[in-house]
Amino acid sequence: MTKHPKPDDKPQVETTGHSWDGIEELNNPLPRWWLWTLYGTIVFAVIYVILYPAWPMVNGATKGVLGWSTRADVQMHIEQVDASQTEMRASLTQTDLGALDRNPELMEFAMNAGAAVFRTNCSQCHGSGAGGAVGYPNLLDDDWLWGGMVEDIAYTVRHGIRNEDDPDARYSQMPAFGEMLDRDQIATLVAHVRSLPDGADPLSGPGGQLFADNCTSCHGDDARGDRTQGAPNLTDAIWLYGDSPEQVTRIITRGPFGVMPPWNTRLSEAEIRAVAAYVHGLGGGEPNAAP
Repeated sequence: MTKHPKPDDKPQVETTGHSWDGIEELNNPLPRWWLWTLYGTIVFAVIYVILYPAWPMVNGATKGVLGWSTRADVQMHIEQVDASQTEMRASLTQTDLGALDRNPELMEFAMNAGAAVFRTNCSQCHGSGAGGAVGYPNLLDDDWLWGGMVEDIAYTVRHGIRNEDDPDARYSQMPAFGEMLDRDQIATLVAHVRSLPDGADPLSGPGGQLFADNCTSCHGDDARGDRTQGAPNLTDAIWLYGDSPEQVTRIITRGPFGVMPPWNTRLSEAEIRAVAAYVHGLGGGEPNAAP
């Protein structure tokens, strides 16, 4: 029996004219849903270009008829947050910092606000964890050149240290003893100073006389420093510029002169008080004075 091919009920589709090894490509129409989606995205793009900033120009971008911008949107949210915190900021400005812990709600606000201020303005030098670095104080320990009570910290933040911008900046200067002592004397003094954290007598031993003649006027006969001058305690094994012989030699020879800018021109009084409370609460802050 002769078999006849089964008729194909499907309509014939034209080819694209391409052929690979005898295989032709059919020119099937695109699905309707896909076409409508494409048309919809084109219409959306045209409307968006008209309403919102879109095309980059030489000095900016087209603004769109709505005049909307991400900067303005962010600024609006910032202003809303600031407005919601107006009362708390006013309270923080008016409250004695030493009595801040008596108001738990205000204290919590100060700590949160202070953490934000610290991350934005202080972490670049003192580190994100406030652990400091060589030449930048560790704010977690209990060694404070100018005092560690919250009011002391606020003053330091407000006016800075050894800067030329604020007449009330804390100021001290260690002489460069390389201009006064010879190398052997400096080497002896370095060895003597490095022995002080181990309990050595500041005024005894090979370097005792050198220490008495050159260092006691600032660091004291007991080498425990003087906060009114910003002179560090040399007996506590906390070294701002490092404790290696080379580092101590450099400090004694040249004299350090670290500078901290005043923040009273960049931060509000409420922000200064908040960051002072935050730093004080990191663990190294000293008890506030009794009321």
